[in-house]
Amino acid sequence: MSLDYAKLHDPNAEYTMRDLSAETMGVTGERGGGRDVEITDVQTTMVDGNFPWTLVRVYTDAGLVGTGEAYWGAGVPELIERMKPFVVGENPLDIDRLFEHLVQKMSGEGSIEGVTVTAISGIEIALHDLAGKILDVPAYQLLGGKYRDRVRVYCDCHTADEADPEACADEAERVVEELGYDALKFDLDVPSGLEKDRANRHLRPGEIRHKAEIVEAVTERVKDRADAAFDCHWTFSSNSAKRLARAIEDYDVWWLEDPVPPENHDVQREVTQSTTTPITAGENVYRKHGMRRLLEEQAVDIVAPDMPKVGGMRETRKIADMADTYYVPVAMHNVSSPIATMASAHVGTSISNSLAVEYHSYQLGWWEDLVEETVIEDGYIEIPEEPGLGVTLDLDVVEEHMVEGETLFDEE
Repeated sequence: MSLDYAKLHDPNAEYTMRDLSAETMGVTGERGGGRDVEITDVQTTMVDGNFPWTLVRVYTDAGLVGTGEAYWGAGVPELIERMKPFVVGENPLDIDRLFEHLVQKMSGEGSIEGVTVTAISGIEIALHDLAGKILDVPAYQLLGGKYRDRVRVYCDCHTADEADPEACADEAERVVEELGYDALKFDLDVPSGLEKDRANRHLRPGEIRHKAEIVEAVTERVKDRADAAFDCHWTFSSNSAKRLARAIEDYDVWWLEDPVPPENHDVQREVTQSTTTPITAGENVYRKHGMRRLLEEQAVDIVAPDMPKVGGMRETRKIADMADTYYVPVAMHNVSSPIATMASAHVGTSISNSLAVEYHSYQLGWWEDLVEETVIEDGYIEIPEEPGLGVTLDLDVVEEHMVEGETLFDEE
């Protein structure tokens, strides 16, 4: 018999002086105009993509359903089930209050950061889709409106031999010429064959030369046809990161991403301020509070929140506004299905300092089949004008690609 996570006992959740439920807050006034809607259920289904995507659905007594997505990871569906009692009976239009309500209710279970925030993010995105449908407006309108009709996409590129500079350059050219992208990213935390100890984070001189050769090959091949970024996946020591960043300063690098681990902000700041190579970080930081020091201490040149991980659409908007006070642009990290990808695009159109949204599934042939609409075309996402997120799940495709042992959520 499987556990019913919605019924787990948690004294912190059952007694809190900051209960923000509608009942406790006295939010009972009639709204009119079809806005008196109640949440009746929350369900998840995990899809086996190039990551195990957790799709989320919020159901209402009005027959409208909102679809969202949480960043992938074990335990997220169980946490969402755990939170269901805190939102059932609530009005889905109160997105900001419900977000704070879930953060408070889940404080004993880790809503400062980590998978608990990720789970809250999935519900929050579904609420934006649902609120847009209730109000008959696209989700970006709930965030303040448009700066642009389409959002740029950068393609996370991979090859059979990711350590070969020429293979990377060949793939960069193919993605630009054949697939139509004008923004790319390649990994630099790839083996050079010169490693002595993978645990100490140190880069030997030959390893730095090898990584600089990848950067040179890619940037020289695409030249002004595309911007090229490079990802280190928080792999290197402070000194090695500084030496690597300086070694690629002469090339047209869009940004160098996560060269050091995320835990020590002081080191992150030192690396960023030691080089003219633009440094990006943020995918491993949670909520606006986690981003604060990165921005206040000018520890990044570009901030990279992962929207369905960091806290959802409104939280990402708040992070972007904070970043704008330091004139820092936003490049949203994204390894999601079309659902959260489109949700990220809605955020991207609503903020002034948007650079691009990542696309990490170009080698997965059925990625776009998951929804009925076209999502990415010629390296850009056209922002839909339909209510909500503007994408419709193809439940047959979802069912075909579910993680083994998973069950499909209800259609409506």
